[in-house]
Amino acid sequence: MKIFLYLILPLALASCTVIRPGEVGVKQKFGQLSEQTYTKGAVWFNPFYAKVIKTDIQINDLELSLNLPSKEGLSVTAQISILYKIDPSSMQTFIQNIGGQHEAIISNVFRSASADICAQYYAKDMHSGMRAAIEAAILARMDELLRPQGIIIEAVLMKSIQLPAGLASSIERKLQAEQDVMRMEFVLQQEQLEAERKVIEATGSKDAQIILSEGLTEEIIRIRNIEAFLELAKSSNSKIIVTDGKSPLLVE
Repeated sequence: MKIFLYLILPLALASCTVIRPGEVGVKQKFGQLSEQTYTKGAVWFNPFYAKVIKTDIQINDLELSLNLPSKEGLSVTAQISILYKIDPSSMQTFIQNIGGQHEAIISNVFRSASADICAQYYAKDMHSGMRAAIEAAILARMDELLRPQGIIIEAVLMKSIQLPAGLASSIERKLQAEQDVMRMEFVLQQEQLEAERKVIEATGSKDAQIILSEGLTEEIIRIRNIEAFLELAKSSNSKIIVTDGKSPLLVE
């Protein structure tokens, strides 16, 4: 019995493999790949003429550091991150055409695609808001070449761009000059607004004086004097009235 177990147990273990989360398995019988794929659980096979090829289908990160050409012929050093994964529905194509050499193939495809795309842009564009457009164009070119082979490019990220020293200094000077112009425009705008405020204030004061002078007739002045006199007359304090016979003044 023990001899039987010693013979059967290793054979049973060799006839089973486990597909873990994030993996896909394909059976290969007599060198031919099965059309069925396995995404989880245990898979049984005959170890004498078959095996199960497992492939990671999670998103992977391929890091590259290389020089990218620009439209003006400069060389821009860049740190690149390529996010990719294997298409589970194209496992047979991927295993037959690429297999374990996929990172080298992705790297070479990126070098070709980036050389074509970056040569259409100036070096300063790679360091500005055009970076997203460059990344998208490279991704589209890579996806066109690699998706039929079972590789999906999720993202192309240009994480670090180092411009040539002379160009970097020129861009910094230009940006500084643009900031100075913007600051001066802001100061001029503030001065203009302040000048307009003073004009409006002076105009308002002038208009008020004109209206007041036009409205103060002798009759109105006399009425105002009488009203003031009546209000003061209500006081219980002693009063001295000084008048020229026309406009009485009340002194307490």
